[in-house]
Amino acid sequence: MLRVAIAVLALFFGTAASAQTQVPSNSRLKTIASTKVIKLAYRTDARPFSFVNDNQPVGYSIDLCKLVVASIERQLNAGSLKIEWVPVTLQTRFSAVASGKADMECGSSTVTLGRMKEVDFSSFIFIESTGIVVSKTANIRSFADMAGKKIAVASGTTNEQAIITQIKQQKIEATVVSVKDGPEAIALLESGNADGFASDKLLLVGAKFKNPDAFMMLPDDLSVEPYGIGLPRGDWAFRLAVNTGLAQVYRSGVILNLFAGWFNRVGLQMSPVMRVVYGLGALSD
Repeated sequence: MLRVAIAVLALFFGTAASAQTQVPSNSRLKTIASTKVIKLAYRTDARPFSFVNDNQPVGYSIDLCKLVVASIERQLNAGSLKIEWVPVTLQTRFSAVASGKADMECGSSTVTLGRMKEVDFSSFIFIESTGIVVSKTANIRSFADMAGKKIAVASGTTNEQAIITQIKQQKIEATVVSVKDGPEAIALLESGNADGFASDKLLLVGAKFKNPDAFMMLPDDLSVEPYGIGLPRGDWAFRLAVNTGLAQVYRSGVILNLFAGWFNRVGLQMSPVMRVVYGLGALSD
């Protein structure tokens, strides 16, 4: 499906303008054009956005980044680009881009003003929400029932801040248990050392529980999480090239098949909000 999408985009935007026009000498585009290598950071534990299958990075964000790379190839008019895959974690995803180890971060990263102090972001690629998974036998049916409970959440994430904010706003006496990542939170929940695991909802759907049928997701939407592709801070030329690629994907309609291919399988249909996100990102040339 991805190969067909790239072919469609190549035909549809075969006359795309060169991205090399007035590109600053310190832009990543210059290095990418000269080395013919583009470095993409990926997560191994962010299913269905970025994970590993048969030793290859796969996922919605991975496929979208590949389409953007195909667009950058056309914009540079410099032949094929080799993708160098750079594995990252929750803790290293932004520093990898900032330090030059990666050019783009293709995962499930929420755009925030604080993070913009370290990296820039592309146009939005998805809108998520923080949710909580609990045991079906715990008699917990909403966030209000988390009073007196322990909620495991990855440290330093927007999910952690969302839970802290909701606890204060709803005046609930719950304990936030900060962990390194999702697998650690799952271990705490499955062992009974935590009563809930908070993360982005689709990441919770894709999480690997030993007995998935023993857990359920609460109905509460506890935050708004707009995702973007992480980019080098201050590199307007590279950001423009990436957003140009996204706009082409959105305008061509290829995004509809990409969305359906990854999310329909988990019962997620395209919402009016996502249609607005794609519509706003489909900027004209």
